[in-house]
Amino acid sequence: AAHATLTSKPPAPAATPVARPPARLVLEDGTVLLGRGFGAAADSFGELVFNTSMFGYQEILTDPSYRGQTVLLTQPHVGNYGVTSEDEESARLWLSGLVVREVCDRASNFRSAMELSDYLAQHGVPGIDGIDTRLLTRKVRDAGEQRVLITRDTTSTDAQLVQRVRSAPKVADVDHVLKVTTPERFRWDRGYESKLSPKAPSPGSTKGKRWHVVAYDFGAKRNILRSLSACGLDVTVVPAATKAEQVLELRPDGVFLSNGPGDPAICRYAIDAAKVLTKKLPVFGICLGHQILGHVFGGKTYKMKFGHHGGNQPVIDLTTGKVEITSQNHSYAVDPKSLPDSVVMTHKNLNDNTCEGLRHKELPVFSVQYHPEAAPGPHDALYLFKRFVDLLDGVKV
Repeated sequence: AAHATLTSKPPAPAATPVARPPARLVLEDGTVLLGRGFGAAADSFGELVFNTSMFGYQEILTDPSYRGQTVLLTQPHVGNYGVTSEDEESARLWLSGLVVREVCDRASNFRSAMELSDYLAQHGVPGIDGIDTRLLTRKVRDAGEQRVLITRDTTSTDAQLVQRVRSAPKVADVDHVLKVTTPERFRWDRGYESKLSPKAPSPGSTKGKRWHVVAYDFGAKRNILRSLSACGLDVTVVPAATKAEQVLELRPDGVFLSNGPGDPAICRYAIDAAKVLTKKLPVFGICLGHQILGHVFGGKTYKMKFGHHGGNQPVIDLTTGKVEITSQNHSYAVDPKSLPDSVVMTHKNLNDNTCEGLRHKELPVFSVQYHPEAAPGPHDALYLFKRFVDLLDGVKV
């Protein structure tokens, strides 16, 4: 839970241009683009995804759900407000690489403690700019997410680099959850820490209780844990492979299933544990947690063409008819047609009609595909944390 170490350094004079080495971005479809390298001087393989958020690049960089992926930011100018420890969603960077149209050499913000390029270099993550990000976004949109290489290799031919990409492992071949989860159990007791944070999603239990919740860490963002704590909940975070029996020994009042990277179908240990826990306790799932619950109830998940990554996805709450703008980061989705009659779809994406939320008709279990805690993104969906508190209070939601 520690912050990454940031070391301030004097900015370069404004008139001094920053020299960057040439770099290449290589797609498995044979596309090769020449740009400029920044960040770490290292080769990186990943699955190329694009994120449409206009701000919040540091939260994106530190989101564990991006492990195995190379992130293309559609916002053309990135890095202008620098980096600060307060905006981190975990203790390190998880993405494979960063692709932007133009990286800012010199940040201008009173909160900044480091330049973006130095931040990436500190964590061993390469970046590339000076390339056509619109072209790349269209490629992902039309052909789907594909493997990509960022390299400063000046000796290999384009054809050799394309072959390297095609030989690289796919995201679905690796269990990324076990790579990002906490190694041991810990308590989380910090609510919203920034003056810029919203009000607590819930004033707490209407019964005056301080409920104890066990949160599975499949790659949990800090703002999820902050949001749970801000609602007056005592939160114990456990590793992803924790068995249901071990959770029940902690005598929790409820269970939370977090976001995380990769294919949910690989996470059999999480699905098996959730099958037991959903029959005994109230359960709330977000993102990967939502997909895991889909599998628990007999449903199926599928790989989307290019996923949802950004802070501007419109979702309708089918239980209230209200529309919210949401923050999302996922490449897989639950197939609502595969779900039994005991599970109802509660939220729907208005762009492509994909399933964005589920609720069990009899058990105190519900989930959403998107990120109500945002970071970055809008606060429209914070009410879902209150729903969880109400569920712990015994109120049917």
